[in-house]
Amino acid sequence: MRYAVGIMSSVTGDAVEAALIHSDGRDEVTPIGGVSSPCDESLHWGLVEATQNDLPTTEILRLERELTHAYAAAVELLRERHPVEMAAAEVVGLDGYTLRRMPSEGLSLQIGNPWLLGELTGLPVVTDFRRYDMAIGGQGAPLEAMYHWALMAREPRPALMVNFAAVTSLTWLSQANDIIAGDVGPGVELLDEWVQEVAEAPHDRDGAVSSAGVVDQASVRYALQSPFFSRPLPRTPSRSDFERIDVSGLSPHDGAATICAVIAESVVSAVGQLPERPRLAWVTGPGSRHPLILARLAEAFDEVRNVHQRGLNPDTMQAECFGWLAIRYQRGLPVSTPETTGCRSAGSAGLSTKWDNID
Repeated sequence: MRYAVGIMSSVTGDAVEAALIHSDGRDEVTPIGGVSSPCDESLHWGLVEATQNDLPTTEILRLERELTHAYAAAVELLRERHPVEMAAAEVVGLDGYTLRRMPSEGLSLQIGNPWLLGELTGLPVVTDFRRYDMAIGGQGAPLEAMYHWALMAREPRPALMVNFAAVTSLTWLSQANDIIAGDVGPGVELLDEWVQEVAEAPHDRDGAVSSAGVVDQASVRYALQSPFFSRPLPRTPSRSDFERIDVSGLSPHDGAATICAVIAESVVSAVGQLPERPRLAWVTGPGSRHPLILARLAEAFDEVRNVHQRGLNPDTMQAECFGWLAIRYQRGLPVSTPETTGCRSAGSAGLSTKWDNID
């Protein structure tokens, strides 16, 4: 059992997230706590611009430096809240902020300087999980699938967990402990972008914007005709896969409601591809409390439950994942498999600022 910190950026780049876990890197996992620390306004909008435009290299490097200091500040906040456990922390798992993600070309770029972070925190940093996975034929996502596998180790089978994050992914486990995983559709990133642009709202996690709207069913049907939604799992999207999700002609409320319908229907469609439909669906991630999305899922399953009902935190689980992956890397255990990302073989992928094999 080891204490490890996982770090990542929020979907919209307005905050950094850090979480502390105690785990053996297998199925013994105890979440300790997590924090979300707001980014400086200039950093936030600099990250947004970097995802939308090709900035000069010097600007990217300066953004990375500022972001890395924000990551270190989040680790310090964890130390303030959990001083005893953080004193025993041995490693940081870093995902970084994604600037580009083109799985069809095997390209992915996250920024966050592991060497600087290691110096600022005094801990070894394990990072760059995604590019190794892509180098061995994977899609670089969804990396959280194996963490969900660990958390569902004692669940009745078939078991299912759905993660409503930047994109929506699922992890399914069979009676024989076989795993099927993949990204299944858009997530709260698309919804947040819409309400920020047209409704002047920071997000729609509580359904305040979308609940006042009416779903445009024709737009939903058109969106789901994208070839992405019929591809077998595992799969992960590029931005072009969601170009059919066009709500530009709708009101702010109707557009938000329609995006929620696409998110929910993409889950229902993907579950229909699984060998066996689970009775229970566990939900997690920043969009896991959205009333419209949950209402549609409730029609497809006997029961839909949020992971907080198991004492887990849906808002910190994705950050926890990267702490868990860092422990696995140190132990030489796989961090992705052909069934979760499409890579050729299960491998201990990543880059560490310090080699410290705890086995």
